[in-house]
Amino acid sequence: MTTTSERSGWQRVLLNLRQPKVLVMLLLGFSSGIPIYLVGNTLGFWMRENGIELSTIGFLSWVGLAYSLKFLWAPVVDKLDAPLVGRWLGRRRGWMLLAQLVVAAALTGMALVQPQQGELRLGGMVLDQLLVFGALALVVAFASATQDIVIDAWRIESADSNEQQGLLTSTSTLGYRGALLVTDSLILIFAATIGWSLSYEVMALLMGVGVVAVFLAREPAVSLQAAAAPHPALLTPQGLFDAVVGPFVAFFRQHGRWALLMLAVISLYRLPDFVMGPMANPFYADLGIAKETVGAVRASAGLVATVLGVAAAGLCAVRFGFVATLLAGAVLGPGSNLAFAYLALHGADAGVFTAAMVIDNFCNGFAGVALVGYMSSLTNIGYTATQYALLSSFYALLGKVLKGLSGWAVEQLEVGRTLLEAYSLFFTATAVIGIPALLLCLALARRHPTSPPAAAASSA
Repeated sequence: MTTTSERSGWQRVLLNLRQPKVLVMLLLGFSSGIPIYLVGNTLGFWMRENGIELSTIGFLSWVGLAYSLKFLWAPVVDKLDAPLVGRWLGRRRGWMLLAQLVVAAALTGMALVQPQQGELRLGGMVLDQLLVFGALALVVAFASATQDIVIDAWRIESADSNEQQGLLTSTSTLGYRGALLVTDSLILIFAATIGWSLSYEVMALLMGVGVVAVFLAREPAVSLQAAAAPHPALLTPQGLFDAVVGPFVAFFRQHGRWALLMLAVISLYRLPDFVMGPMANPFYADLGIAKETVGAVRASAGLVATVLGVAAAGLCAVRFGFVATLLAGAVLGPGSNLAFAYLALHGADAGVFTAAMVIDNFCNGFAGVALVGYMSSLTNIGYTATQYALLSSFYALLGKVLKGLSGWAVEQLEVGRTLLEAYSLFFTATAVIGIPALLLCLALARRHPTSPPAAAASSA
């Protein structure tokens, strides 16, 4: 039987859906998701088709470390206005716009240079073409990571309640996953018809979605107050301490002895997905599945599965709390990698491939919302950008270091085996490395055995 309090809770959620900030969050989530695969998994497909070795593809994935090191410049983004546009748009929106323009420009540069072995002549200089291409990919990753810092801060600071924070998190994840489907599926269909270079130029234009969101968004009241309030200069000892050390001190003071466990869970949670990521698209190319087929399946069955996974995680968080949802995601995320291990042994069968995509998209959609929701519940207002950057850096750092060795690992496993057997062993190993995160989540669950979102946020 539905109680009065439950009805009023759902009514508040429905009222939140009518707020303009929800649409803005959807658009910003989409903008946040556009660059990441274009310098990661999708880039691997393009490079493999151009004959680039698996080890080189894996090494180039290290440009994604920019996402894991963003806590190093997050204090600057948190405390200073963006050059040129910060005073006009505000601190959060100014950094968003600047980052989006840099991403678009660097993606266009990647489209023009292309990932090929050879020499590139710029004026009187002769440069290695693949090296220039990698440098442009690094610029995309750096600017994209900066955009993520500010979007996460805007999301957390714009929420008026725990229910709205959950809604904005789910909305952001939906937009983000939608962008991943565009850059991980539709772009393959585009590339099969108009070529990779023009496809990347189209992706650069899609960053305009984020620009529109910037002008629709309102600067959070917390950000306006922080910009107006006097604070020590960033380059003074007191200013540096407040900007760099303050967020860390506040985090450990708030969570005490549980802080290290929380950071360990966050750092290991998506490790299987990160390590596997760079080899997914080269695997499809080596398996013999046409890129337009990959794109079509991801854009249809994959999209439905992603939406269902995101929705399931949101409902689970509302009903059972962030920690219980986190625990479920710790099982689903790594488990989905076993579907790829089976696919490698089964061969290029469209039905099996579709099933693997459905499993992967549902599980990763669920696990992504679970982790983002949990990390959002741990931040302090006042250090929002820096603390969330710290948490999301821990979530990605180890995985992005190890994934650079993924191509080398497959090449080593291939010795004495077929390439597809090596892929199958590799995918199985990535599932196994999810076990430590599951065990740590069980330990974390002992602290909050049945905490709903509001309680988790207040007691974490």
